[in-house]
Amino acid sequence: MIASLAFTTPLLLAALAILPILWWLLRAVPPAPVKRRFPGIALLLGLIDDKAQTDTTPWWLLLLRMLAVAAFIIGFAGPVLNPEEDRAGSGPLLIVMDGSWASARDWPARKARVEELLAEAAREGRPAAITLLSDPPAGPLSFQSADAVAATLAGVQPRAWAPDADQVAEWLPRLGDTAFDTVWFSDGLDRDSRADVLAAFEAKGDVSIIETARPIYALKPAVFKDGRISITALRRPAGAAQSMTLSAMGPDPNGAERELATATADFAVGATSTEVLLDLPTELRNRVNRFEIAGLRSAGAVALTDDALKRREVGLLAGRNDQEAQDLLSPLYYLNKALVPTADLIEGSLQDMLLASPDALVLADVATVSGAERDALLDWVDEGGMLVRFAGPRTAAADVESDDPLMPVRLRAGGRSVGGAMSWGEPKALRAFTRDGPFFGLSIPEDVQVTAQVVAQPDPDLAARTVASLADGTPLVTRKSLGDGQIILFHVTANAEWSTLPLSGLFVQMLERLAISTRPATIAAEDLIGTTWVPEETLDAFGVVSDAGDLAGVAGEVLAENPIGAALPPGLYAGEDRRIALNVIASDTTLNASSWPAGTKVEGLSVAQETPLMGALLSAALLLLLLDILATLSLSGKLRGATTAAVVLFAMSALPQQSRAQDDSRAVQATSEVVLAYVKTGDAKLDRVSDEGLRGLSMSLFRRTSVEPADPIMVDLEADELSFFPILYWPIIESQPTPSPEAYAKLNRYLRTGGMILFDTRDGNIGGFGASTPMGRKLQALAAPLDIPALEPIPEDHVLTRTFYLLQDYPGRFTSRDIWVEAAPADAQAAEGLPFRDLNDGVTPVLIGGNDWAAAWARDARGNALYPVGRGFAGERQRELAIRFGVNVVMHVLTGNYKSDQVHVPALLERLGN
Repeated sequence: MIASLAFTTPLLLAALAILPILWWLLRAVPPAPVKRRFPGIALLLGLIDDKAQTDTTPWWLLLLRMLAVAAFIIGFAGPVLNPEEDRAGSGPLLIVMDGSWASARDWPARKARVEELLAEAAREGRPAAITLLSDPPAGPLSFQSADAVAATLAGVQPRAWAPDADQVAEWLPRLGDTAFDTVWFSDGLDRDSRADVLAAFEAKGDVSIIETARPIYALKPAVFKDGRISITALRRPAGAAQSMTLSAMGPDPNGAERELATATADFAVGATSTEVLLDLPTELRNRVNRFEIAGLRSAGAVALTDDALKRREVGLLAGRNDQEAQDLLSPLYYLNKALVPTADLIEGSLQDMLLASPDALVLADVATVSGAERDALLDWVDEGGMLVRFAGPRTAAADVESDDPLMPVRLRAGGRSVGGAMSWGEPKALRAFTRDGPFFGLSIPEDVQVTAQVVAQPDPDLAARTVASLADGTPLVTRKSLGDGQIILFHVTANAEWSTLPLSGLFVQMLERLAISTRPATIAAEDLIGTTWVPEETLDAFGVVSDAGDLAGVAGEVLAENPIGAALPPGLYAGEDRRIALNVIASDTTLNASSWPAGTKVEGLSVAQETPLMGALLSAALLLLLLDILATLSLSGKLRGATTAAVVLFAMSALPQQSRAQDDSRAVQATSEVVLAYVKTGDAKLDRVSDEGLRGLSMSLFRRTSVEPADPIMVDLEADELSFFPILYWPIIESQPTPSPEAYAKLNRYLRTGGMILFDTRDGNIGGFGASTPMGRKLQALAAPLDIPALEPIPEDHVLTRTFYLLQDYPGRFTSRDIWVEAAPADAQAAEGLPFRDLNDGVTPVLIGGNDWAAAWARDARGNALYPVGRGFAGERQRELAIRFGVNVVMHVLTGNYKSDQVHVPALLERLGN
């Protein structure tokens, strides 16, 4: 083997040694002529000999013959470029994969390499096993035949978390006593546990590491920084300057997930991280549910967002004007300090703030609210708003004996203070928060003391509505629900006049627990003690977010430790009043490249394709011999026009013919899978729309039905075979040339053998029954030579209305109801008690309309619609009906009038409401 070139019979290369001898022989034969002077030769001057012959063979002709011989020798030696090397060994083979999120990006390539290893092991009769370190098996290591292991490979998928060192350490002793060789597919990231794992495998036999040089990218969780969203992007390894696109994903006003904003992450030369700052309006920011690196399929490239990013709008209103008062005495001063870092604050009149629909309203010592404002405030709370009230001198002096609906409890007049008629004697501390309250787990500073408060009237519901109290049991914070919202009352002032609570960090934490402001980016363990969190969405290794289904809830203590794994997958977890995102990448994560001890065999993931070169070299040798023949004839003067043509034709017939590999592969693809095809019109833009439309329809079929179409194919009516495709989408354009008679013969044969052509004139916005549009006239001209049966407007009981979905309209980008299909037999009758006629089992060979269905079906690789359809929600509904119509058409082509069978009638009648 020479570098990446090997020979199947290398001993034949020894024949190259005879080339110098052959050169000498060809130079020596024929011998050089002997020169003799003969006077009579002068009589021959000017004569031409038709059989002239050179005295010696030219050197370039000898070189040509040497090259031809050398090509024959090397060709028969069996040269192979990039030969596959068989791994040494005859015992069991263990294939270990890290199987983490960092492996997901090139997972298909990893599986392809595993398939090659298992195929090689099967040829050699070696048993094999495959294991993911991210999810090690519970039992002992078990080897099976390589073919049996290969059959399970389709179900092997990466996990959204890295291998857990403790789990791997528990699994290593279960390797057993059997010796085996190991091939370890590394994800390229360094971990402390790698050395122990490598030592355990090396103790069993040879170890080979397969690791890709492809860079790894990741996103840290998004946080607020100086009023903007800060996102840190990571990469490994460092390299040249690079730019990547970050996408902010979330629902649009219609509820469909869209790319809401984009930003560019610029890595400097040699940098492994970069910060991206994004300034989004509050409304748009609150709809963002994740950030991702565009084009990457990896959980590490996705950063889920939670309530830490969704800043709330909080309205503040004080009971008195403090413009001329000192800041520290203002009822809103401490509220501003506590809320401004994590919430968007609104100030103004109560009526104006309600029009802004804030998430919460804080009323500081507002004793009474007028009738009209009270009704509006009650309606706002009932619809889910949060009203937080603080007491004060005005509240204590007001007549609050009656049952005020804007108060969680009834209050006594006058309040309670040190030195008054109801003096406590000394300030009171706070009692520890109860387990069932929102403040459980918060530590109470010793310097938090209350000197005055408003007192609640004793009521049967008082204990249930108390969420915080003083050391003597007096309520400090009370709460009640009202509709979908709630009303909360702090029985002290919002400033330091009645207590030191606003001066402490506990004040901020209590507001956060009440979800008035956004929770901190870092989860404090004490905030989660005694809580339960239910998973709403989970994130897989490829970065796909899906519904969590019926996964069990997680204790807050476990969530605080953040041990992402099988028991706690990354995703979005919901508590009583907020949500927390667990991301694969934490705020302190760093990406370090894996390093291996000296002497460890490390290979790349990609393997060059093995290419035999024998055919190419033998063809080159034949070509050189052809050139030698032509050169010899030329030098001998025997080369004439007819002779040259005959020699060239003979040589061309002797050379290997080019196979129609491309056509064969196209036929194999079209016959091995369901393929939707469209007719080439010659208009590049229209052909692109057709391709995008059928691609989007194929995606919908894959997601909604058991049909799994391959990528659509463009069909040239003049050159391509049509029988491979169940349906042809033919958009009409005025400039399209008329097909040849041979193409029409193929089209008629296609229609007679069960194919369907969907003609789309794309003029549904202007055409109608009997209308003559330019596209309609072109369709008439194109369809005239076709063997099309009698047509009729699609009847209400046609099988297309119920093939998969029950439909009454068939819109595309346009909403015309003018759809034509093959006419039903004149004698078709509906059976007694059934709403459908007894039609034949055939498929309508043509379907004619003008609703521009391809534009409505068209979607990009991310599943986003490419062309507008209608307006707002009505437009999205129109697009959905267009997709359903496309699904019905394909299912009709594939199943015929299957849905007209009697067995389906009860179900259809039930769906129709009969």
